[in-house]
Amino acid sequence: MSSVVRLATAYRSVPAPKLALLGTGVVGTAFVARYQRLQQCGHPLPAFAWLANSRALQYCDELPARALEQARASTLEVAALPPWAEAEALRRGDVLVDATASETVADWHASWLARGVHVVTANKLGYGGALSRASAIAEAAQEGNARYGDSATVGAGLPLLRSLRELVAGGDRIHRVEGVLSGSLAWLFHHYDGMRPFSGFVREARQHGYTEPDPRLDLSGEDVRRKLLILARAAGLPLQGEAVTVESLVPQQLATLPLEELDRGLDQLDVPLAAHFKAAYRNGAKLRFLGRFDDSGASVGLQALPADNALCGGGGTDNRVAIFSDRYCDQPLLIQGPGAGAEVTAAALLDDVLKIAA
Repeated sequence: MSSVVRLATAYRSVPAPKLALLGTGVVGTAFVARYQRLQQCGHPLPAFAWLANSRALQYCDELPARALEQARASTLEVAALPPWAEAEALRRGDVLVDATASETVADWHASWLARGVHVVTANKLGYGGALSRASAIAEAAQEGNARYGDSATVGAGLPLLRSLRELVAGGDRIHRVEGVLSGSLAWLFHHYDGMRPFSGFVREARQHGYTEPDPRLDLSGEDVRRKLLILARAAGLPLQGEAVTVESLVPQQLATLPLEELDRGLDQLDVPLAAHFKAAYRNGAKLRFLGRFDDSGASVGLQALPADNALCGGGGTDNRVAIFSDRYCDQPLLIQGPGAGAEVTAAALLDDVLKIAA
């Protein structure tokens, strides 16, 4: 048998890569819908093998939407391991999509990558959690020759991470990054007018799916802190989570409420936010919730900015981020676009899957 024939035979024997999804919430649901639309348009996507949540795992024969419906309808069962841990083993070249916000799932990222399984994620706890985990993920991706698609973790697919990484790879030095990194908080402070209670806007944002299921993750600054860590690490700064100074919008009493009692406690936000708004309004300023890092430190919190400040632009759920570097010293590189919502996040996940499949 000639070497060409042997190579062709070996190539045919390699199983086609498959796709698996963890997370069947709003992002996972939007991911499945978009996957089916792209599949119908002939995009070269891996076959959908299975999807899972914390309660059930469903294999996908032809229609992942049917499996999604079955997984979402599953009732909670107590198990020693999450259902996806007992699924058919992922092989080298397969693609695992993490549409959760789970610490447990993030702990598996490095293990999958080391085995050659590509990971595409909207879960910020990978690169935005402990520095040791972020370092392990980077090392495992190299070891397993696997791709880590994380464009959905910051800016819902905006070219923030890609721009930072390309600048660094080109020899540019990042001096400072600052901006509106939360689509939910952007929406809140674009709409909050000081006339109506702030809590009402929080409820509305939650109904639209702009906030996390527990909006305190957004209001506390924790979501922005994670995103800031991801950006800083992409810029080459090995920032520890505890090094970020965070000013939360959540009063202590509200922070300790059980999730089922949260809605009635949101009114605790109204008085302090009204005071912040009045102080800013008197000075002709606008409220924006910013994340910022440079060589001297990192911070997250509410700021009153001059109305003509570049970071006050945009609208809706727009993220607006300024990158200062050797190349962009006097005038920063500004990146703006929608930074929240299941549809744009799902699109970012599928973009990374398509890049890997190509």
